[in-house]
Amino acid sequence: MPEVPLPTITQYEYLLALQKEGHFGRAAAVCHVSQPTLSAQIQKLESELGLVVFDRQAKPIAPTEPGRRVLELAREVVAAHERLLSAAAGGLSELGGPFTLGIIPTLAPYVLPWFLGDFARRYPSVDLTLLERPTEVIVREIHANRMDAAVLATPIGEASLEEEVLFYDPFYVYAHPDSPLLADTAADVDDIEPGGLWLLDDGHCFRAQVVNLCGLHTRDILGTVRFAGGSFETLRGLIDANGGHTLIPETYAMRLPKDVRKRQVRPIRDRIPTREVSLLHHRSSWKTDIREALLRVLRESVPPALADELADGEVMSVYVR
Repeated sequence: MPEVPLPTITQYEYLLALQKEGHFGRAAAVCHVSQPTLSAQIQKLESELGLVVFDRQAKPIAPTEPGRRVLELAREVVAAHERLLSAAAGGLSELGGPFTLGIIPTLAPYVLPWFLGDFARRYPSVDLTLLERPTEVIVREIHANRMDAAVLATPIGEASLEEEVLFYDPFYVYAHPDSPLLADTAADVDDIEPGGLWLLDDGHCFRAQVVNLCGLHTRDILGTVRFAGGSFETLRGLIDANGGHTLIPETYAMRLPKDVRKRQVRPIRDRIPTREVSLLHHRSSWKTDIREALLRVLRESVPPALADELADGEVMSVYVR
């Protein structure tokens, strides 16, 4: 029986680069080879496997249906190879190389300052790229190997993605000073009227979380709920000027002036609505050492108020994808 040639690690790396870039020229540049070399090696691999991995007619170039499975396996092989090399090196080599981290807009302004400077000082050879993107885009980019990890609200509920919890982010009511929601030391979820509720623009996962928590339906949203804000700071300005209320996470609330927080912010009574925030990555992703270093720095940077378990009441998850 003739011996079947086995694909090489380099060929697998070429496949993953083409998946990520969607263009032969850019993939070749990333791999530091000529375009004809990369193209020839991918064609050779396809011939050896007996299937077409990429649809060359698609713009950008996209994997075929059987090619998707090949790419998943290629990712696992390359990840295992990286772990093998790391183990052989005994962890003595300096941590370095490119790493792309995604983060959702409702976390980016608050979480990035916690860890970014410290991580850059401790790992100066890591070329960290930060991309602020919605959850749906982040999940798509991680699956396409264009993003190495992301900080976002979980659970996502996909078996191929691993979530490592960083902290829990409780919700609070923020209201106009004249709002009856501020009359007591805490507010009830049932008292949050849809008619005065301001929400983030559609596309923010936090908006879906608030809608779910308040038990709103399409009828409520289209009829009475006000949704016009692109950020928590925008919602705050709208409420202060026009009345009404919204929900804000602790990550934002802790940045408010003390007098504002005392006057216009209230906790939720009894059960504590919260969002779980995690570092997300593909289960077969590589760059394990960088990701683990990032996870350590992230966890060390979380403020004590968020790192501690929420003991005062039952945690109520409100995540909706």
